[in-house]
This record gives sequence, C-alpha cells and structure tokens, in this order.
Amino acid sequence: MHVYIQRRGMGNSGMSADESVTLTLQQVADLAHAVLRRHGLAEAHVGPVAATIIAGERDECASHGVYRLLNCVHTLNGGKVVPDAVPVVDPVSPALLRVDAAGGFAQLAFATGLPLLVEKARAMGIAAMGINRCVHFAALWPEIESLTDQGLIAFACTPSHAWVAPAGGTSPLFGTNPIAFGWPRPGGDPFVFDFATSAVARGEIELHRRAGKPIPEGWTIDAQGHPTTDAEAGLAGALLTFGGHKGSALSAMVELIAGPLIGDMTSAESLAHDDGAKASPYGGELIIAIDPAGFLGATAAEHMQRAEALFDGITGQGARLPSQRRFAARRRTPEQGCRIPRAFYEELAALS
Repeated sequence: MHVYIQRRGMGNSGMSADESVTLTLQQVADLAHAVLRRHGLAEAHVGPVAATIIAGERDECASHGVYRLLNCVHTLNGGKVVPDAVPVVDPVSPALLRVDAAGGFAQLAFATGLPLLVEKARAMGIAAMGINRCVHFAALWPEIESLTDQGLIAFACTPSHAWVAPAGGTSPLFGTNPIAFGWPRPGGDPFVFDFATSAVARGEIELHRRAGKPIPEGWTIDAQGHPTTDAEAGLAGALLTFGGHKGSALSAMVELIAGPLIGDMTSAESLAHDDGAKASPYGGELIIAIDPAGFLGATAAEHMQRAEALFDGITGQGARLPSQRRFAARRRTPEQGCRIPRAFYEELAALS
C-alpha cells in the first residue's frame, strides 16, 4: 500500500512531519481490513469492526481510530473474543429486544439488532435493545448516528473494565463507562455527544504514554492514590471520574443499567473475566431509541424545528456544540487524508 510520507514542516496536529504518514480513508480501510483478516476475524465481522475504526480516523479522534487495531489484535490473539460469533436476536416484547453477541465484537451484534430496534421504536414510540456477551472497544457515536440517521433520538451506554476510582476512593471500581446521546436535526448534522464518565478515555492516556508525554492533572491517581501526571503511573493506578461526585454517580448508573439490569457484567466482573489478559472489555450495552412521532404524532416536525432555537442559542453566543469538531474533520479528511505517527503506522503495517 502506497502512503504519502511527509518530510518537512509541522502539521496542524503539532506532529513533526518527519514523524507522520498521511493515509487516505481508503488506505485506512484497507489497513484495518488487512490487519483484522490476518489475525483471524471472520469476514462477517471485518466490515462492521473496521467501520468504527475508519470513523475514528475520519473524524480525527485518534484514540478511537487505527490505534484500536492494537486492542483488536491483542484480544483476538489472546482468545478473549469469538472471531466467528453469530449474534442471535430475541424479540423480548413489543418494545424490547436482546441480542446475544455470543462472545463476539459488539459491532456485528448491534448491526444485527438495529433493524428490529428501529421497527419497534416506530411502532411503540420508544424501544430498548440490550446487547449481551459482547466485546466492546470503540466509541458509541457510530451506533448513535445509525439511529439519528433514521430520525430517532438515541441513548447508549456500556461498562468497561474496572479502571476508574469512585469519587473519594482510591481503587479502581468503575469502567470508563461512556454515555452517548443523539438528536436528529432537520437538514443538518445531528446533535451528538459521546463521552466517558471518567475524566478522559483510557486510550488518551495510552497515547500519551506511547508518545512519552505527561498527562494533565486530574486525569489519574497512582497506585498509592496520589495525583500524578505520569501516564505510566496513572495506568498502573486509577483514572478519576469527571466532575467529582457527579461523574461518579453517572458512572454508577451505567454500571447498573448496562450491567445487572440487562443481565450482564459490571466493570469489576469484566476485569475479573479478563484474568490479566489485558483484552478489550466484555459485557453488555444498552441502547434506547425514541421516535419523536410517538409523543407528538403529526406535530413532530413542528416541535423538532422548535428545538433548533436551542441549538441556535448555543452557537449564537460563540459556544460549540458537541461533535462540531468531529463533523468539521469529517468534511476535511476525504481530501486531506489522515495523519498517523510514522512509527505507529509501521507497527500496524507489520501486523497486516
């Protein structure tokens, strides 16, 4: 695969051009497909898993782009994911469904259940899908956007591994436990947020560690419970929740509604299941879809348009909507390509 290797100057990322390569989105896709196939992932899973990785690079979210291929390969090679799992859909009730991922990556399980989730949300006004026994390594926004593309309001959350200390504590108990929400907007990009209930995603700290850079204060504590700006020490200790007790309460909520409520693991149970393999988290995911017409009937379009005043009020005073930066990047990268650290690209190329 031919890639453009930059050799002069500094790019917008602040990365020395000598230290980076630029890949087209098609080359990112080719790399992701090649790595996943080489390491034994079944063809039915390759496309959905690669799509989330491509989305991360397309939207300039490096911690959820090709970096995640390392997690995938490690999890595959460690036998902590079923590479040819076949998801099974159980239409529990008129407004509920469950998808048994059978130990596979979450992406195919989500794609398998999505049509029925949309159908149930349209019929009942609101529907929920629980995904069980899945391996989850990625951002939630691609799943949320699959629902906003259908004109539905969406919510999703999932536990992870116990890497995060509760507010006031010193030992890992919670996962990074992301929460994502999406609101479709007429004629424009949806309103989407997707954030960890930890101060930062664990992948961000890992990227700092790989680059030999310090992390900001407030991200982690070390193994003795002391604040640290050393990425290595932070990874060996515990992440902190964002917003102190507020983020801690939200993280506990995710543990409950995407764990015991759907009959799946908490983050502590996921880490115990991992048994030192350092693979991607294993457990469940909860997705809720709401059809505005379920509440509003024929007036849905009118009230969805009324909501635009809120977004105008935010941007009108110079504030940025969540995901605005991602959507702007999405329009750039098809022409400008994706910047990847050169050493990291060579590591991935060797894996392919």
